[in-house]
Amino acid sequence: MTGPVLAVDQGTSGTKALVVCPERGVVGTGFAAVRPRHLPGGLVEADPAELYASVLDAGRRALAEAGEPVVAMGLANQGETVLAWDPATGRPLTDALVWQDKRAQGVCAELAEHAEELRQLTGLPLDPYFAAPKMAWIRRRLTGEGVVTTSDAWLVHRLTGAFVTDAATAGRTQLLDLDRTAWSPRALEVYGLSGERLPDVLDTAAPVGTTTAFGPEIPLTGLIVDQQAALLAQRITEPGGAKCTYGTGAFLLAHTGDTPRRGTSGLAGCVAWRLAGHTSYCLDGQVYTAASAVRWLTDLGVITGAADLDPVGGAVPDSGGVTFVPALAGLAAPWWRGDLRGSLTGLGLDTTPGHVVRALCEGLAAQVVELAEAAATDLGTPLDSLRVDGGLTRSGLLMQTQADLLQRPVEVSALPDATALGTGALARLGADPRLAVEDALPDWKPAAVYEPRITRDEAAERLGAFRAAVTALLDS
Repeated sequence: MTGPVLAVDQGTSGTKALVVCPERGVVGTGFAAVRPRHLPGGLVEADPAELYASVLDAGRRALAEAGEPVVAMGLANQGETVLAWDPATGRPLTDALVWQDKRAQGVCAELAEHAEELRQLTGLPLDPYFAAPKMAWIRRRLTGEGVVTTSDAWLVHRLTGAFVTDAATAGRTQLLDLDRTAWSPRALEVYGLSGERLPDVLDTAAPVGTTTAFGPEIPLTGLIVDQQAALLAQRITEPGGAKCTYGTGAFLLAHTGDTPRRGTSGLAGCVAWRLAGHTSYCLDGQVYTAASAVRWLTDLGVITGAADLDPVGGAVPDSGGVTFVPALAGLAAPWWRGDLRGSLTGLGLDTTPGHVVRALCEGLAAQVVELAEAAATDLGTPLDSLRVDGGLTRSGLLMQTQADLLQRPVEVSALPDATALGTGALARLGADPRLAVEDALPDWKPAAVYEPRITRDEAAERLGAFRAAVTALLDS
């Protein structure tokens, strides 16, 4: 089946839609903003109606710009964002608890004795970041009505009437048996969710149903988590490679082949994708705040936006002794201390906005180095290089800092919308099972390659300062 496909990436701060043609590339784009609410105590909510409206708005804009019919569509989702809803009407019964939301901390504390059992079953550490603690919290505190699922299942039901999720998204709940890629009765029991009606777990490329929400009838044939879609688009389909996406947070995924790994270094073991019943796996590490940390600095008036990172940070040669641990929504992998807050140390009367910007870039890059080193430890071999995508890769200062601290080349993707392009590839595979995976993927070449410009000793010294600041937080 040839012809363009519609790829929709429903993200934290907006929905991006592309119409992708196999011969001509992207022929239509659309974007609709989403405004999650950040509330005291680490609460982050979104209006489900706004999420759905953004999917329709972005999709319709992309289709209008393309001006030609599509043969299929794919949908990427936020992964761990959850809500309760009525399966009879599709009506939301709660707000959507966004992946960054911390309100399920108490649920995790109560289940602490089951942490290792859950990690062995599901590959995931016990943390309110994942979907199951939020689902349990909703059941305990908000409503026992309807179904409680990740946001993709609700969006798909609104679009097609189907009650499904995909294996990669199900793997973000802490309710999926990682070996069998099927719901785990024991994990459900631990969370007190045994009686729940859960969506069917499908391959990431498979016919789901059809939608007329965009006008013409379009088959939905691809479903996946946003970060796994980017891994696929970056053509990291074998062990040894890793990618990092710098979006609202920063997310490093390393492919581990057809073997599920329970990372002992603090990373999550996940489903990368399941195609024709065959599962590929990855290790996943998160930095909760990347672009959201830049936005925080912007809201404070230190800079006017992400475009200021390079000119403001470039005005000084280094961070001037300032160290920034940008744990503004807690520390994720490999520490898993979502209760911690960030720190900004080493300030003086001579500290300028440039020093703070440089410290932020170093803090973000240092966290990604921690993730890369944890992945290398779990894989037993260093990563060759790091492929990167996402909005913040436009900052040469951040990317050079990343290469310097990582002491490896950083290859910036020429694909600005890797998640949507990976989703489009899955839509194509789901619509035409005869197609080879490699043939469905976009061509990959770096737009830029950043090589380390500092010595290994200097990198170690700078990382040491960051790690000392993290230790101070962990001990506080």
